[in-house]
Order: sequence, then C-alpha cells, then structure tokens
Amino acid sequence: MNIQNRGLMLSVGLGIMLNPLNSSMISVAIARLQQVYQLDFTAVSWIIFSFYIASAVAQPIMGKCSDLFGRRKIFLIGLVVVFVSSMMAPLSPSFAWLIVFRIVQSVGTSMMVAVGMAIVRIHVTEKQASALSVLAIFLSGAAAIGPFIGGILIHWWDWHSIFIVNTPFVMASFWFAWKTIPTDEQSNSISGHMNIRRWLKLIDAPGILLFTVALVTLLMGLLSIKSTGDILIWSMMQLAIGLIALIMFIRHELRTASPFIPLQAFAKYPEMTLVNVQYMLVNILFYALFFGIPGYLQQVRHLNEVHAGMTMLALGLGSLIISPIAGRWIDKWGPRPALIVSAALMSFGYILVILLHEASPIFIVIMALAVFGISNGLNAVAMQAALFKSTPKEMIGVASGIFNTSRYLGTIVSSLLIGIVMGDTFSVKGFQMLGVILTLLAVFLIILSLRHQRSSDTQAV
Repeated sequence: MNIQNRGLMLSVGLGIMLNPLNSSMISVAIARLQQVYQLDFTAVSWIIFSFYIASAVAQPIMGKCSDLFGRRKIFLIGLVVVFVSSMMAPLSPSFAWLIVFRIVQSVGTSMMVAVGMAIVRIHVTEKQASALSVLAIFLSGAAAIGPFIGGILIHWWDWHSIFIVNTPFVMASFWFAWKTIPTDEQSNSISGHMNIRRWLKLIDAPGILLFTVALVTLLMGLLSIKSTGDILIWSMMQLAIGLIALIMFIRHELRTASPFIPLQAFAKYPEMTLVNVQYMLVNILFYALFFGIPGYLQQVRHLNEVHAGMTMLALGLGSLIISPIAGRWIDKWGPRPALIVSAALMSFGYILVILLHEASPIFIVIMALAVFGISNGLNAVAMQAALFKSTPKEMIGVASGIFNTSRYLGTIVSSLLIGIVMGDTFSVKGFQMLGVILTLLAVFLIILSLRHQRSSDTQAV
C-alpha cells in the first residue's frame, strides 16, 4: 500500500471510528446523566436510542447523497458537523437539548460511515479485504474500548468529556482527508442550482418521514410495554401507528422514482439482501452481549465503571488480533468461510453466557468476550467483503447506507430484547434466558451461512 493510500486509510479510519466510539462510550454515562437530569432509566435511554435511530435514517441518505454530490465532500462536511455538535453538547441547558446535539452528532458520524467504505472501495483497488481489515480495527476497536474510555473520562472529568474527546480525532481525520482523499469526478456530482422542492423529491422526504415515524413509534410502543409491564391502550395505539407508517413506507418506496431505501434492489440483488439480513442478525447477537455483559458485571458482580470497562477490553483485543488475519484469509478464500466460523464462535460464546452465575470465575466472562471479539473481527471484514461482492459498483454508496442501517436495526432490536427478557431488574436468570434465545439465533445464522455457501459453490461451478 503506497503512502497516498495509507493516508487515505488513516483519514477514513479516524472518521468512521467516531460512530462506534460515541455509541459505546455513552453506555457508561447513563447513571451519571440520570443523576444530573433527575430522569428514570426509560427516559434517559433515549440518549442511546436517538443516536441509533438517527444513524439508521441518516446513513442511507448520506450514502445516496455521496453518489450524487461526491464522497469527499460528504466526508469532510461530516467531520465539521461532528466537531460542532461535540463542542455544543457539553453546553446543553437541558436533557432535550442534549438529545438534539446527540442526534446532530449521529448524523455527522453517519456521513463518514456511509461514504468511508465506498471511498476505500473505489480508491484502494488491490487487496481490498486487507484494506477492510484495517478499517475493521478502527470500527471494532473503537466500539470495544468505548466503555473503558468513557469510564475513565467520566470518572475524572464528568460526562462532558465524552463529547469533547472527539475533537482531536476530528481534526486529525480532516487534515488527512483534505490531503489524501481524491476529488470526485464531475460526473458523480450534481451541478447547478436546485430548489427545495426538487431537493426534497430527490432525497425522498416522504419516505424518510414515514420510515422515521414507523421506527420511533414502534420503539416507543415497545418501550412503554417494557417499562410498565402492561399492554396499555396508549402502547397499542403507538404500535398501530408504527405498523401503519411501516406499511405506507413500503408502498411509497415501491412506487416512487427516487426511493430513500430502494426496496426493489433487494429483489433484484438477492445476494445483497441476504448479506443485509445476516448483518442484522450478527448485530443482534453482538450488541446483546455488548450491552448485557456490563450489566452483569456492574449489577451482579458489583464492579465499578472502570473495572467493567477494563474487562470489556477482551472484546476489543480479540477483534484487533483477528482483523489483519481475517483480511488475508478472506482475500484468499472469500467471505463465506469466515462468516460460518464467526457464527459458530457466537454460538459457543452464548453457551458460556448460559453457564454464568453470581460466583462464576471472571475468566469465563473474559473468554466469552474474547470469543465474541474474534467473531466481531471476522464479521467486520467478511460482511463488508460480501457486500462489495454482491453489489454493483454504481450503487455502492446507497448499498453502504442500507448496510449500516441493517446494523443499527440489529442494535435497536438487541436493546429491546434485553429489556423484554430482563424487565426492570437485571438478573442472572434473565441473562441466562437471553443466552438460550441468542444461542438458537446463532445456530440459525450458521445454517443460513452454510446454505448460502452451498448456493455460492453451485453458482461457481
């Protein structure tokens, strides 16, 4: 890899890591935010859900905008948005304003994630799986060390610091991006003036609105059931509104000329569809453990934020060690064998979760985290490679946005699943039950990967 590509990889890596870093650091700040703003857990949890919902909506939009207006431009604007939101969030006069800046931050990081992979896909033409393994180190490493970094920052400098810490990464990424990311060809961008009506039509504003309403109301309905334990009339109304909005969204996307999420592409490219389904399942499995283990460590084993974060480092180390190996393996054999091994490791990891109890040796927790770290490192490279293999080059920006939306939908489902199984109190029995459910899901993922492997082999012959 030449010096230009190394600088490009560094700029993209520093940019895309801001999304998983900020989505994971906040997990250890929940208790502190509850104290500061005097809110219950359900209310303060919107600091997490708002980030995921905004990411799920923004990434397909930004992927589409990058195909239309230029990837370099979108990447640089995203860095500026993150810088401004990260500086403003600590000044929030209320929790509502903090949510607003958190959403803006999510949109900014989504701009970089949606186009970062596409930039590498276009400009790094040799050994792409190895290049993806480098990006996987940034992504998985940032997600895994986020709780540890957040715990240290909050312990010494309070919750404001988890926003301010973004600034040096933003500045470094901007400098390298300005120097190394090539300017997009004029044919890839839209020139001339565009009125608001044409712009709203181009980005499919009605589709965005319907998708957001469906996602938010369904989530609010499920959260209200989870928090009260009862199925109330208001909860049923929220769920009904969400389902109606979802049906309207699907009908609209199938009919509009410029869809927000091109649903017809899923029928046209079944391989891409399967990749997105697998990616959503993978993230349900991964983030259920990612959010579940800190609860076990803090509420059952009574570790503080710093010690829980240190234990979570096993997750990051597993990912960091396997990612370069995964890149070389996938370059040689393709993504499917790595996906099968990853699903098998997840099954084994959840078997270890089922065995956990109040007095389990800590090395069992570390082993489960390391197993999931290795699995996550394999998935980070293999899933991206599978996406590139199954997607036409001309729609890679949109496909990357859809791909990352699948990730956040999986993350949201994992959080809801934890809440439904656990209820209001985290318990070992609930965690074990969660392990049983997710072990079955991991076995299903193995079967899905094996069937797809046989399908790919048949097509190759």
